[in-house]
Amino acid sequence: MRTEVLGVGFDDLTMAEAVGCALDAIESRTGAYVVTPNPEIVWLCRKDSALEQVVSEAELVLADGVGITLGAKILKRPLKARLPGIDFATVLMQEMAGRGQSVFLYGAKPGIAERAGAALLAQYPGLMLAGTADGYGDDGPVIDAIRAAEPDLLLVCMGAPKQEFWMAAHRGQLGAGLMVGLGGALDVFAGTVQRAPVGWRRLGLEWLYRLLKEPRRIGRMMRLPLFLLAVFGQRMRGR
Repeated sequence: MRTEVLGVGFDDLTMAEAVGCALDAIESRTGAYVVTPNPEIVWLCRKDSALEQVVSEAELVLADGVGITLGAKILKRPLKARLPGIDFATVLMQEMAGRGQSVFLYGAKPGIAERAGAALLAQYPGLMLAGTADGYGDDGPVIDAIRAAEPDLLLVCMGAPKQEFWMAAHRGQLGAGLMVGLGGALDVFAGTVQRAPVGWRRLGLEWLYRLLKEPRRIGRMMRLPLFLLAVFGQRMRGR
C-alpha cells in the first residue's frame, strides 16, 4: 500500500528497506525502474495523466523532496523517511560494490558520464562500470550498448519527465537489472556540480541552496507553494 500525496503514491520505506527492495529487483532482472518524484514532478503528474501512469507503474516511488514528506505530514500520513534519489543511488552502489555488481551511466553532457564513472569506481572498490553514454546522441546505439553490457543497474540521468518516459518505454528490453531515474546526479558524481552542504541537507533546505546558486530556478520553485496549498486543500476535503 502506497501513501498517496496529491494523486501520486509513495512507498513508505526507510533507506535500508528501499535499498533492499532495489537489490531484490536487480536479482530478479525484470527491467523494473525507480522514480524519485519531488513536488514539481507531482505537480506535473496532476496535469499529465501519461506521466502519472508511468510514475505509478514504477517498482519504487521514493519521496525525493522535503515538500513530499511535509505534504504527507499535513495529510496525517507521515512517511518513514525522505529518500533523495542521489542518496538512494549512493547507498545502493555501496551495497553493489560488495557484491561485485555493475552500473551503466546514461545521460549528461559528453564526457561527464565517464568522469562520474571513474569517480564512482574510486569511491566504491568492487563496483564494476558496465559502460557510459552521454544524453546527446541517438537512442539506438545507446540501447545496443546497454543490451550488450547487461548491467545490474542503469542510471538514467536525462531530467524529469524525459527519463521517466524513457525508462517506461524501454523496461524489459535492455537486459538491465534495475533502472533508476536520477536527473543531474552524474554532474554531482563527476564533481562538476556541488551539492548543498550536509547541514543544509539535514534541514531539508537543499532546494534553497540550489535556488541561491541558480536564481533562474525561481520559476520552477514557485510550484512548491502551489503544491502545499493543494495539499492543504486535499486535507480539508478529507481525502
